[in-house]
Amino acid sequence: MSPLGTGLTVLVCTFGGALAGMWLRRLLPPQHVDAYSSGTVKIGIGLIATMTALVLGLVTGSAKTSFDATNKAVRDVASDLLTLDRTLARYGPDTDETRALLRTLLKARLDAIWPPDGGAPNLDIADVRSAETIATQIQTLAPQTEEQRWLRTRAANLVETVLEARWLTPSAGATTVLGPFLAALLFWLTVTFMSFGLFAPRNLTVIGTLFVCALSVAGAVFLVLEMDGPFEGLVRVSPESLRYALAQMGR
Repeated sequence: MSPLGTGLTVLVCTFGGALAGMWLRRLLPPQHVDAYSSGTVKIGIGLIATMTALVLGLVTGSAKTSFDATNKAVRDVASDLLTLDRTLARYGPDTDETRALLRTLLKARLDAIWPPDGGAPNLDIADVRSAETIATQIQTLAPQTEEQRWLRTRAANLVETVLEARWLTPSAGATTVLGPFLAALLFWLTVTFMSFGLFAPRNLTVIGTLFVCALSVAGAVFLVLEMDGPFEGLVRVSPESLRYALAQMGR
């Protein structure tokens, strides 16, 4: 299910649970909703609320850590690509073809992951052999001076680092938020809001407040799941570092 779909599900379940609690109160005998009963229920709901906060914190932390790691990896790749291009430029005109291929592959990857038309990203690696061709071309260079030998070694190390990073996008597309955590979170939130409705007075102010609370919780879950998909949606990794590298390459 998409982050928006999950967020709407949370909104419906939590606010629906609050309304169900209000409806259930009319059916229960008075002794079931007196001060003694409400005190016991509040203690139990306090325990559930604590577990809910713990799970929500774990889910948020997992998604944020994954997002930050992906964002840092993209910036590191941009730096490595730009350094590789300048290293090849310093080597000499023998690397012009390799630099052109490097720039072409970077532009194609940018257009695939961050489409100009705003469409869905393509995380599949379709240019594996083309990327490996760059490494082969660097290895076949015939340096004539000590500086060129050092530059070839430097370029070979950089290109291997970049080739390793190409597997970043497929792995980053995998979710880190586990379904059982979300299911438990949804159940606990629904029960908590049902208890709110069970002991709350029935008026528009209370109903409006419960709706705002349910909307806030649903928004939090939506944002967490948005971070869990770093290359699509509203919250995604910025491609600006790679675009800057592309603009500087070939100069």
